[in-house]
Order: sequence, then structure tokens, then C-alpha cells
Amino acid sequence: MDRILATAITEAHIARRNRWVAIAVILMVVFSLVLAAAGSAATGALGADRLSVIVASLTSLSVYLVPLVALLMSFDAVAGEVERGTLPLLLTYPGARWEVLLGKLLAHLAILTFAIVAGYGAAALAAILADPRAVAGLPALWRLTWTSVALGATFLCAGYALSSLARRPSGAAGLAIGLWLGLVVLYDLGLLAAIVADDGGVFTTRVFPLALLANPADAFRLFNLAAAEATAAAAGVGGAAASIPLWQSLSSLLAWPVAALALATLAFRKVVP
Repeated sequence: MDRILATAITEAHIARRNRWVAIAVILMVVFSLVLAAAGSAATGALGADRLSVIVASLTSLSVYLVPLVALLMSFDAVAGEVERGTLPLLLTYPGARWEVLLGKLLAHLAILTFAIVAGYGAAALAAILADPRAVAGLPALWRLTWTSVALGATFLCAGYALSSLARRPSGAAGLAIGLWLGLVVLYDLGLLAAIVADDGGVFTTRVFPLALLANPADAFRLFNLAAAEATAAAAGVGGAAASIPLWQSLSSLLAWPVAALALATLAFRKVVP
């Protein structure tokens, strides 16, 4: 435990000088405020309060932004240590390699959580100041906050795994962007194309729900949209939220951080200082 905390404190001090930390906070706050302003219209037509509508919009934003920020923070966690020549020194201290990764995860997750809370909090404050009845949407905002942290943890650990495999920051950065494009952007496009080609067949009725649950980004979106009152504010793949049981998307969302950390640990074990 002492080594985990020591690693976390060291990473936190390093992150204070990392431009990605400031960028993460600024991006979350700016985009959240923009969505708060844009999501203030037509709440009555949706049958939901102002904040619930904003949460539905924030869900669509977070599924793109949170994984990207997490990967930008973690892609050089191991490769950067190798390039700077500090990894041999780090591994000379007593303890297991998984403790090193867990320490980095605690620090990075704390920073990401701060960015998420700052962004969502700014949007909630703007909504409540504009309409005090928006406080009814605070439970939905809380649900979005902790699920965003879980999604971020998944992609932080995925970044550690890629960083261990690449062993060079430039290569890890390329892999990280490729992973983000694949899981967050191209994956859903591929599913939609398959649905159109299937025309209501076996893929649409049986394979498609499982494919959504197999992607942490889609599991995050499905859980938040299925539990929200403003599901009508979202479109696209999120329309499948009503047909997939809530516990299935929640189970997938919670299982992915553990699986990603295990994968990162296995990859880190093969890194030779």
C-alpha cells in the first residue's frame, strides 16, 4: 500500500506540470457549458427537467471525450518511463509491478475525476441558476458522474497496456488514437452498417445487443440512457437502450475496468527495463 500511495503522489506531482491535465479540465468545462446552453430548449416537449436533458446531451459528449482524455493521460505512463530511463530505478523498489500501475491509476483517475466533476458541476450550476426545478435531475447527473469515472478507468488502463506494448511514446500515442477511433467511432458505424445489411435478421435481434455490451463506450451510453428520463433527447445506437436490461449494461461497465487493468498488468510484466 505504501508503494502504491508513493507512486500515486509522484504521478500527481508530475501531472501538475502536464499540459494534458489543464487541457482535460478546460475541455470538460467548456463543452459542458456549451451543452448546458444548447440543452435548455424544448425540455417540456421531452417531459423532463432541464438538467435531465443536459445529462442526456452530456452522455453523448462523454462517450467521446472521456476516453480520449484518459488515453492522452496514460499513453506514455510506461513508454515515457522507458524513454526517460527512469523505469529501472522505479522497478528496483520492493513491491510488485501491479502496484506501480495501481499507483499511476489512482493519480490519473483522481485528476480525471476532478475534470469530470468540474465540467458536469459547471453545467449543473448553470442549469439550476436558470431554472431551480432542474435540481430534479441531480440523481441522473450523479449517475453520469460515477459511470464516467468508470469509463475513464477503463481507458486509462487500456492506455497503460498500449504504453507497455509500444515501449515508445510515439508508438503508444498512435495506438491510443487508433483504439479511440476503433472503439468510440468506427465500432458503432460498423454495427449500424451490419444492421442495415441484415435487414432485421439474426444479427439485429441476437448479435447486436451483445456487440453493444462488448464495447465499454456503448455499455456506458446504454446504461445512462436506459436509466434517464430524457432518453428521447438521444438518438442513434442509444435507441437500443430500452431493449437491453439495465443490469447487463451496468455489469459490462463495471467489469471493463477490472479486465483492462488485468490486461495492462500482463503487458507490463513483459516490459524489460
